[in-house]
Amino acid sequence: MKIGLFFGSFNPIHIGHLVIANHMAEHSDLDQVWFVVTPHSPFKKKSTLLDNYQRLEMVYLATQDYDSLKPSDIEFNLPQPNYTVNTLAHLHEKFPQHEFALIMGEDNLKSFHKWKNYEVILKNHDLYVYPRISDNRIENQFHGHKKIHFINAPIMELSSTFIRKSIKAGKNVEPMLPQHVWKYLDEMNFYR
Repeated sequence: MKIGLFFGSFNPIHIGHLVIANHMAEHSDLDQVWFVVTPHSPFKKKSTLLDNYQRLEMVYLATQDYDSLKPSDIEFNLPQPNYTVNTLAHLHEKFPQHEFALIMGEDNLKSFHKWKNYEVILKNHDLYVYPRISDNRIENQFHGHKKIHFINAPIMELSSTFIRKSIKAGKNVEPMLPQHVWKYLDEMNFYR
């Protein structure tokens, strides 16, 4: 089985994330997409980021109705700070029957050459890149690379930051969130 790994803090997960992940599962050779919830980074201000398990719960709620989309807490028990290359090695060890690929926005590909051991990642894993509105060109070294697949997914200009700020300002963000996630956020009084 070929699994696409979609990394993020998902603080909160929103319909933009689901649209991209579902597009990858339906319109590429990926069989499933796993939402890899990244643990709290020591560099992020604690006040803006919900607890790891609350964010995982939201991903679970958002994906429960989709067979090809799954939540993953694989990074919760790995040493911090964690690097993608280490997560991939851990996944390969734990699930040798699966092939893993990375899903990333075009903006992340621009800085991919700065990632720890990016050459190792690229040698062993495919990258599925979705478009983001941007003026910058992709580094020449990644043009035409056989492991990098540009997927013509819808451009989603929706961010978790915008949603958090809107909730704090008392705005209605319900249409931007999966229904189960909205109910959970509302009941828990998150981001207010």
